[in-house]
Amino acid sequence: MTPSLSDRLSTGIAGLDEILSGGLIPERSYMVRGRAGSGKTILSLHFLTAGLDAGETGLFINLEEDVSDLKANAESLGFDTDAIEFLDLSPSADVFTDDQSYEVFAPEEVEREPLTDAIVEGVTAADPDRVVVDPLTQLRFLLSDDYQFRKQVVGFMRFLKAQNATVMFTVQDTDSLPTDDLEFITDGTIGLGSEEYGKTVEVPKFRGSSTQSGEHAYRVTDAGIEVYPALQPGDHTGEYDLEQISSGVPEVDELLDGGIERGTVSIVSGPTGVGKTTLSTQFMKEAAGRGERSVIYLFEETEETFLTRSRAVNIPVDEMIEKGALQVNEVEALERSPQEFARMVRDEVEDRGADIVMVDGIAGYRLTLRGADGMMLQQMHALGRYLKNMGVTGIFVDETRNITGEFQATVENISYLADNIIFLRHLEVQGEMRKALGVLKKRTSDFERTIREFQITRHGIKVGEPMSEMRGILSGTPEIVDDGRNRRGDDDRE
Repeated sequence: MTPSLSDRLSTGIAGLDEILSGGLIPERSYMVRGRAGSGKTILSLHFLTAGLDAGETGLFINLEEDVSDLKANAESLGFDTDAIEFLDLSPSADVFTDDQSYEVFAPEEVEREPLTDAIVEGVTAADPDRVVVDPLTQLRFLLSDDYQFRKQVVGFMRFLKAQNATVMFTVQDTDSLPTDDLEFITDGTIGLGSEEYGKTVEVPKFRGSSTQSGEHAYRVTDAGIEVYPALQPGDHTGEYDLEQISSGVPEVDELLDGGIERGTVSIVSGPTGVGKTTLSTQFMKEAAGRGERSVIYLFEETEETFLTRSRAVNIPVDEMIEKGALQVNEVEALERSPQEFARMVRDEVEDRGADIVMVDGIAGYRLTLRGADGMMLQQMHALGRYLKNMGVTGIFVDETRNITGEFQATVENISYLADNIIFLRHLEVQGEMRKALGVLKKRTSDFERTIREFQITRHGIKVGEPMSEMRGILSGTPEIVDDGRNRRGDDDRE
């Protein structure tokens, strides 16, 4: 009975199954390609172990590494090899000879060399549901030319298919042995690669069904392989009301015509030390009072620094964390790929119900791309669109370069991604450093176009009346037009 395309076999790796729209199609052959050390054998072990968990039988045909070493390495990663049948045919075994033909590769053949005998007898005895051949390219070194190699491989795959087995075979990419021409014998190809920004996985070929296209990420861990699919915003939607979210500071809400809307993306920009993170966290403080959950990803400072600074300005982060209203994640950008970070965000949103997600800051997030030009906007757009589709409020913190002087809305040219842009500025007024707050953009409603003085005190955020006595504020060195209006005393700045 021919298996249905809707019947899928798990690869044993959840992220890879997601890319494959559920897994592999039974009784077909799949090629795993990559350079040495990319994790091909580990992926194959996941595939066999998933079959054992489903009550199937598995056979590992080893054509290169000694079976004792293979088992030891597998067990060090937590794989139980006791239930896997191993057929050890390392290069020291007898090789296929030029005059053999395996186009039918059936047990009734009478002329077979020892290696052929071993494969036929091993497969027939095990009667496996899943077969791994690792690596198939080892056969090329045992045959006289490429023609014989292709001929033997075709026969080998036909023989395994006749046994109603699902086959995964690995091939090792080398400069001297390209493997592109092996795709003709396979129903699907899984490519493992390495880029400047991390390990990548893609599926360039998969017969009979669609897969998630593009470049995904993976990591080899102490427990095997973890795969992180590229974020596909259109695949995720949630129901929500486009309601106003208050900051808890009346003057900030006035600037924003009531607050920011749920399911929008806001950029809070400004130079270092101006209060971007504190202002953003204020929205989370207010959300905690409504019983909502927020998560913050710190790319540019430590968790302890964040917590200490928040406590000093009357944001009860310890209480928020204890009640589950706040999750603080310190992220080492150079150890993460953008796909892995997106998976972290998805887990918080889909599994733990995050209502607000804050990325602090965008420059640190950019390091996850490790110098890959052109990907910044693509990745940020996907993340922002995903949050909006799920009804999650996103806050991205962007640090501008200039302390004073020429005004910049954002550094990374991502202003078009934002529904709201809130900016903060350092000001130098008569030899005194002051701060200013304003709103540059709001898609969903009107907003106040004034600029207000902004302060962070031990009691929290204080925002003053519009600074109408000054002009040239965005330059960072404003001029006082009317020295008698709206001047603040020293007491106001405590």
